[in-house]
Amino acid sequence: MISDEIIVHKFGGLQLLSHPLSISQKLFCLEQHRFSSLNGLTKEPDIISTVEFNHTGELLATGDKGGRVVIFQREQESKNQVHRRGEYNVYSTFQSHEPEFDYLKSLEIEEKINKIRWLPQQNAAYFLLSTNDKTVKLWKVSERDKRPEGYNLKDEEGRLRDPATITTLRVPVLRPMDLMVEATPRRVFANAHTYHINSISVNSDYETYMSADDLRINLWNFEITNQSFNIVDIKPANMEELTEVITAAEFHPHHCNTFVYSSSKGTIRLCDMRASALCDRHTKFFEEPEDPSNRSFFSEIISSISDVKFSHSGRYIMTRDYLTVKVWDLNMENRPIETYQVHDYLRSKLCSLYENDCIFDKFECVWNGSDSVIMTGSYNNFFRMFDRNTKRDVTLEASRENSKPRAILKPRKVCVGGKRRKDEISVDSLDFSKKILHTAWHPSENIIAVAATNNLYIFQDKVN
Repeated sequence: MISDEIIVHKFGGLQLLSHPLSISQKLFCLEQHRFSSLNGLTKEPDIISTVEFNHTGELLATGDKGGRVVIFQREQESKNQVHRRGEYNVYSTFQSHEPEFDYLKSLEIEEKINKIRWLPQQNAAYFLLSTNDKTVKLWKVSERDKRPEGYNLKDEEGRLRDPATITTLRVPVLRPMDLMVEATPRRVFANAHTYHINSISVNSDYETYMSADDLRINLWNFEITNQSFNIVDIKPANMEELTEVITAAEFHPHHCNTFVYSSSKGTIRLCDMRASALCDRHTKFFEEPEDPSNRSFFSEIISSISDVKFSHSGRYIMTRDYLTVKVWDLNMENRPIETYQVHDYLRSKLCSLYENDCIFDKFECVWNGSDSVIMTGSYNNFFRMFDRNTKRDVTLEASRENSKPRAILKPRKVCVGGKRRKDEISVDSLDFSKKILHTAWHPSENIIAVAATNNLYIFQDKVN
């Protein structure tokens, strides 16, 4: 249930926002370089570009435009601090991608992390996929708290000893050391995409994953880096006939043969790899007929789907376009079963949003663990939550400036013309440079992560 206010407490220099009924917020920094510089300006490399919980929710990874990955680990519950469990602290930071240059095409390849996807944990180490526009990498994140000592051919500094000075045989032993978290690249999947990668998705068989760019989707085996299998190719013979591009793709959570991909035309295609090797022919096609009364110059732009997500049950698909979030039943292709207006008050502002390129922003959407609540972002650091059962919705703001000690944060409301109430904000006052594009939801608990430019906010249930 989404209730109506958030109570703010001051805790150890960080703001802990605890909800009286369900949702609470805690603000963490992603190290000092994550926040604005002293002059208040945000550095471009520090802007968060993706957020993802692992399958247990114990780890939370963020990627940024500078090619860095920062992993947070949830603190374990202790006997002395039973109610303190849930705090996330920095666990590991590493440089995933570096800027590159394609000399054949005279094209600079950014280091920005487009997506991060975790693999289920099989042993003590963690594995995750990260991708920029062209290259996907498989990273192993492991801990080391012991080191070997007492080598025969090396001294304690690691230098080779003179064999003539070795008169006794020693058995090396493991000594305790300070915990060290290491991130090492295990696989590099490159040279398979002509266009920019917008999605990666791990298959439920955990042996394969797919990567999607504007015109093609490739299927990879985790053990094979030098070749992939092309499963979707919508590139026309004549590029002048190009009418749509792929915007997002995801595997079904339980059926390894099924996946969906969305397009810039606002359509969703469900494909079955058992039907044919090349899935250019879809199994199901989801599209909502356009209402002629809403037809405008911007109709095609705002109908483009920026994100598509299967529900955890696998029964539903959620899509996000510029103004709405829609829920589709896999058994009904002609229209969505639910439509939620995210910021319909912007419909009158589309002209100015087009001029400042905001109309091309790609917002993500996420399910909660039980598929009963939906979350997505908006402008002015607002994010929206929709309860599918009660049909209630709430607008909250992820802002450091409003996180004052002991203040009560009420849901934000946007006023469209006319008389404005005291607690409302005018649509003309919205800051379109502050936008919530990337969010994540804990797989089993009411804990959410919200990326606001270069700040990360974590909201969690209040612990009684």
